[in-house]
Amino acid sequence: MCRGSPKVSSVSWSLTGATHTGYGGYMLLGQWFDSPSGTRWHLDAGAVSLDFAYLGGFDDHAGFGPAAGLPGPGWDGLLVPADLEVWLGERFDGLAAGTTERELQDARGLRDAIARLATSAADGHLPDASGPGAGDIDTLNLFAALPDVPPSLPGGRRQAGAGRLRLGQALSSLARDAVRLFAEVGFTAEGDARLRRCAADDCRLIFHDDSRAGSRRWCSMQKCGNRAKVRAHRARAAARANADATPAPAPTDG
Repeated sequence: MCRGSPKVSSVSWSLTGATHTGYGGYMLLGQWFDSPSGTRWHLDAGAVSLDFAYLGGFDDHAGFGPAAGLPGPGWDGLLVPADLEVWLGERFDGLAAGTTERELQDARGLRDAIARLATSAADGHLPDASGPGAGDIDTLNLFAALPDVPPSLPGGRRQAGAGRLRLGQALSSLARDAVRLFAEVGFTAEGDARLRRCAADDCRLIFHDDSRAGSRRWCSMQKCGNRAKVRAHRARAAARANADATPAPAPTDG
């Protein structure tokens, strides 16, 4: 929807799959996007903090290609407080309503910091201690130092704090997830780095490979993985056709 701005707010995410996290038990990861061409596809960035960054945190300097499949220029997934409440509410039970504009601005700042640090880590650029990257690290550390969403077991006669989850706690959990992620992968972009870009040259989206084998190549098998399979199939078919069309050598006189 448009709200007097070229930016488009779209609470159109839906979730697939549940992954165990260190903060609130099992959390649904990933979200659906509508590409500029109208294709709907699912992106699981491999970490809830990276999913959060994809709500408009990556800018033109992220190095994504024309086939990245994200919403068009100017799209912001956190345009109004309701956008933030819906996205967090799908991932954290019992989130209190009433998000303020100030809290929305804070969330955008955290989102953008995670996106910039993810870009640096995927490209092997250590944030400059005197540059903007240092400020992004400060932002993460500031949010991570706040009380987060405590882990809990279902059942029991008393549920401490049930229904009173503050937005700041959810943002702190996202920041702690990002701190854990960047501490794990570093900023070296080595060949076996788990934070990497999609192997499709015209995509280049960033994801965390949390698979056991560390062999994930594509941002999404539905999108780039299938395109690669189609191209490989066509190349094999063309090679076979060329081989069949090549005349056999004429016999030579003995």
